[in-house]
This record gives sequence, structure tokens and C-alpha cells, in this order.
Amino acid sequence: MTQDDNKGTMHQIDVNIPSVARMYDYALGGKDNYAVDRTVFDELEKAAPSTRPLAVNNRRFLQRATRVLAEEYGIRQFLDHGSGLPTQDNVHQIAQRVDPGARVVYVDYDPIVLAHGRALLEENENTAVIQADMRDTDGIFGHPEVERLIDLGQPVAALFVSVLHCIPDSDDPGALVRRVADRLPSGSFLVINQLVSDSAEMRESMSAFMDKSTQGNWGRVRERHEVSQYFTGLEILDPGLVEISTWRPDSELGPRQLTDEWIEFGGVARKP
Repeated sequence: MTQDDNKGTMHQIDVNIPSVARMYDYALGGKDNYAVDRTVFDELEKAAPSTRPLAVNNRRFLQRATRVLAEEYGIRQFLDHGSGLPTQDNVHQIAQRVDPGARVVYVDYDPIVLAHGRALLEENENTAVIQADMRDTDGIFGHPEVERLIDLGQPVAALFVSVLHCIPDSDDPGALVRRVADRLPSGSFLVINQLVSDSAEMRESMSAFMDKSTQGNWGRVRERHEVSQYFTGLEILDPGLVEISTWRPDSELGPRQLTDEWIEFGGVARKP
């Protein structure tokens, strides 16, 4: 594992600027967050009361997608973009229960993710965490840990779970997905979802709030058709692109997203 973004320098944690990764950790009941993260999330929850269950359902989608790809499709390599802070049942834990030899690389820009990830994965040779901007496709694929663990001669699952709404239109999240897909061999998979809303007022107000709160580390709450475009040229698995709590639920009793002020929308697709 590495402590840097290929330049040998550790980015400093600014505890005065909220982090999406730490806000997500707080939503999931974690302890790796600061007062500023909790304050902004509490404000966000007042405007969108479904936000906490949405975060929980998003995590469960990540876990189900990982298990399905490992068990049913034989995927043994995972590249998790914008992975966030470690929580129970991470990608590597799920994949390595299926096959202890499964390999996982977590990618995140937040230095606290790197610090906690290094401690968690210290004795796991098949898993690494790197600090990098997920938009830096060349840097990620050229990173020594990615080159060590990811064999591009074999199928890979690239994960973009609840992160593309952090990418502004000027950086073209669809182009990011295509760059990554182009690097992967045939038979690879992409797991993609992001925040969407059918309400223009909701999209605009929540995007403005998050952009201001994170001091520009945000993109946009989008519409479903925009997320659908991320999957162009890919073979979408059943049940298609959906509100993610309904993607291959573990049982009919599984939790569902009960409100629709905003939702996580997406699915899983295979590269032909």
C-alpha cells in the first residue's frame, strides 16, 4: 500500500471542511468523522429525511453486487473507486469469503480513508488502498498496487457506488466511466449508481447545498436518463437500472427505500 497519490506526499486532513466519505461514515453509524461532518449531514437530513436510510441501502447494494459478481460470475478482482471509510463487510471481506484469493484495490482521495484502510488491511496481501483522485484513470491504472493486484488479462469489476454525483459536469462523469471501461478486458463488470431526483427543485437545492458545504467537492444530483447514459455500450444485468434497494434483494423482507425525494439509481453491467 502507499501513503500518497504517486507524488510521495500525504494530503492533510482539513477538519473544517466536510468530507462526503466522513458524512457517509456518520450516516452508517461510524465513528471516523468530525463535528463539521455531523453538522452538515444533520442539516442535509432535515431537508431530505430519507438520506440516512438511503445511505444504508446504498451500502447493502454494494454488498449484494459484490457477492453476486463473486458467486455467480466468478469475478476475483475488484477496483473500488471512491471507496469511502472502512465499515463492516467491505468489498474484500465479501469477495474473499467466496474465494480467499480475490483481490481488491480501494481508491479514495480522503487521507483519513488511507489511514484507516492501511491499518485494516495491514496483513491482507490481496487487498490495498491507494490515495488518488478517481478521475485520474492513468494514475490509478499505473499505480504500483493496482499493477500488483489487478491482472488486466482477466475480468475486473470496477465499482462507482454513490460517487459520480461528486463529479461535476465539467469533468464529465460519463467520460470517466468510459475511460475505465476501455481499460478493462471483455467480460469485466461495472457497478454504477448515483443520487437522482425527479424534482428539479430538489436537484438544484441539494446540489447547491452540498457544493457549498464541501467547498466545491461536489458535482450534481442528476436525472435517471443521465445515469442511464453511463451504461452505453454495456450489457445491463437483470433487473436493469433501478432504485438500488430493489436490485436483487436478499429477500422480499429486505429494506426498501420508502421515500422518493431523492434516490440512488443504477445497476450492474457487463463489458461485451
